[in-house]
Amino acid sequence: MPPAPDAANDTPRLVSDAARQARHALWAALAMIAVWGSNFSVQKAVFAALSPGGFLFARYLMMPVAATLLLLYRHGVRWPRVPRADLIALLKLGLAGHLLHVGMVTYGIHWSTAFSSSLILAMGPVFTLLILRWQGLEDRLSRGQLAGVAVACAGVLVFLSDKLLGGHWQASGGDLTLVVAASFFSYYTVAAKPLIERHGGVTVMTYATLLGSAPVVLLSAPAGLRVEWAEVQPMIWLGLGYAVLISAFLGWLVWGWVNAVRGVARSAPLMYLMPPVAGLVAWLVTGERYTGVKLAGAALTLGGVALAQFTSARTDPVREAPAPVD
Repeated sequence: MPPAPDAANDTPRLVSDAARQARHALWAALAMIAVWGSNFSVQKAVFAALSPGGFLFARYLMMPVAATLLLLYRHGVRWPRVPRADLIALLKLGLAGHLLHVGMVTYGIHWSTAFSSSLILAMGPVFTLLILRWQGLEDRLSRGQLAGVAVACAGVLVFLSDKLLGGHWQASGGDLTLVVAASFFSYYTVAAKPLIERHGGVTVMTYATLLGSAPVVLLSAPAGLRVEWAEVQPMIWLGLGYAVLISAFLGWLVWGWVNAVRGVARSAPLMYLMPPVAGLVAWLVTGERYTGVKLAGAALTLGGVALAQFTSARTDPVREAPAPVD
C-alpha cells in the first residue's frame, strides 16, 4: 500500500532534519575535542598559579553547585530515588572518578607536559579492555586486541624514551601517575555502565559528583586555603571556569548528546583527535617541542589503542566514548 500523501511529503523533511542535526552534532563534537585538547595547556597555567591542590579545592566547590543546578533544572526538588545499594555504588564511582582519577590527573598534568598527558590518557580503552577481561565480562582477547595492547604499550615506551633516558624523573613520575589515573577512569567507565542503564546518564553523573566532591574538598582544603584568592588574576579565573564548567561539566553534557545523535561508534574515533590538538596548542602557546621519535611513539600509541578498541565485534564499554570527567 502506498504511503499516505502527508506521510510521503513529511519524509524528505524528516530526513533533512536528521541530517541537519547530525551535522550540528559533528560540529559540537569537534568543538569539544578542541576544548578538551586545549584544556591541558589551560590547566597547566592554572595549576602554576593556584597549585594543583588549590585548583582541586576550587573545582570541587564549583562542581557540586553545577550538579545541583542541573538536577533542579531536570527534576525540580523531586530528585530521582536511588536504592541504597546503588547509592553505595555511586559513592564508589564518585571516589574512583573524582578523588582518584581527577586528583591524579591534576598532579600528573602538573608534573608532565600537555602533549604527554593527553596521549597517556588516550590509553583508557586499553585499560577498559583489560578490566573487562579481568572481571570475566569480556571473552578471551582476540589476536587483534592483544596486538593493539602490545603496540600501544610499545608506543608509550617510545614516546617516553627521551624522558627516561634523559633522567627527567619528575616528568616521568607525572606520566606514571597519569597511567594509573587512566586505569581509574577505565574502572569508572565499566562501573558506570550498569548504573547508567538503570538510572540514566545525568543522574549517575550528578550523584557521583555530589558524593565524590566532599572528600576532594577536605583533602585539598589546606592547599586551597593557602591561595590568596583576592590576588588571583582575571585570566586565571577565566582558565578555572574554562577547565571546570566548560571542559568538564558542559563537555560531559554535550558529549552525551553527541553520542545520542551520532551513535557511539561514529563518535569514538573523534577522541583520537584530542592528543594532536593538545600537542598543537602546547606547541603554539607554551613552546613545547617534539622530536621525530616522540611523534612516532605517539602515532604507535594511538594506532595500538584504536586496534584494541575497535577489533571487538560487539558493542561494549571498550568501544564506547565516554566524556572525560577531568
